[in-house]
Amino acid sequence: MERDDLSSEFMRLLGSVPDASPDIGECLAAAQRIDIDDENSWHREWAVMAHQAGQVAESAISRGCAETAMAGWLRAIAYYQAAAFPFEGDDSRAQAMVARMRTCARAFLHCRDPQGEVVMIPWRADYPLQGYFLPARGEAGEAPAVLCVSEPGQRKESCLPKLAHLAMERGLSLLVVDLLGADSGEGFADIVGSRELESAIGCAMDYLTDRDDVDEHRIAILADEWGSSFVARGIALDRRYAAAVCDAGLWDMQERAFLAGYSAAAGAAIDIGSTSRVARRIMCPVLVALREQGWLQPDHVARLVAEMKQDHPDITLKLFAGEQGGADNPAPGNAFVFDWIAARLSKARRLWS
Repeated sequence: MERDDLSSEFMRLLGSVPDASPDIGECLAAAQRIDIDDENSWHREWAVMAHQAGQVAESAISRGCAETAMAGWLRAIAYYQAAAFPFEGDDSRAQAMVARMRTCARAFLHCRDPQGEVVMIPWRADYPLQGYFLPARGEAGEAPAVLCVSEPGQRKESCLPKLAHLAMERGLSLLVVDLLGADSGEGFADIVGSRELESAIGCAMDYLTDRDDVDEHRIAILADEWGSSFVARGIALDRRYAAAVCDAGLWDMQERAFLAGYSAAAGAAIDIGSTSRVARRIMCPVLVALREQGWLQPDHVARLVAEMKQDHPDITLKLFAGEQGGADNPAPGNAFVFDWIAARLSKARRLWS
């Protein structure tokens, strides 16, 4: 593909569809039918693919084949997201794709065993959060849980194809949350600049700790796409997390370095320090998982994390190359992340037992 934006979205799609081996072929076939200069062509192809995946899921349900149905609904979610990609959020075509994506998510939750839930989480008085809660399979009593938070403006539905099976396979409950509310996300523009944005993370944690089927001592938080300064700021000074996957304060350190360089160039003597206040305030073990092709050079990341370890020794750095879990193939990286989380939550269980 000649358009970088559509090429990136196509690679994201290949990395998100479950049971990739039978699906890559149909994705490649669909891509060959797309006129790269026509956004409506891109939209139509993935909308048709999503509709067909939904039909497969409905047929499987009628035959009592729940596992096949769930795989179909997850594929439909991924395809509807791709169909919405070229358009702005207020475009009627994008809104229609989002509505169908949410319908597929509810269908997936309904046919899952145990069934998942669409949950409403109090946040601002006029703006509750919406999430999907997937209980752990085969776990009696209070189960360990992972809270996955989408970056501001990103949709929680995209987490289901990537993460639902990873949590289930490891005996973990999963709550995925975004900041787009319960409707089409139109109200998000009014709150995106709010200083209270990170407080949404604490509200989602409050919801989890209030559930009778979640072990409040074994809750990890995962930033969708791993490296999130938003999540890092939200969990600073919050002692309730047993583990976290986020940027641990890397962005904060970069901002401070920029300000230090700017003030020096301007002849100002401003001492802003070199270490991250965010990293110093995070109380739980942290995994910093980044792709080598990301926004920071690997050797620079390693130096920054080494500085963080002076104040927070329990920080693990994992850098993924393309074939190991990079942008072109995120599945191995997500598996590594969930293995790390499961190990940390198991350790937390021994500490509290």
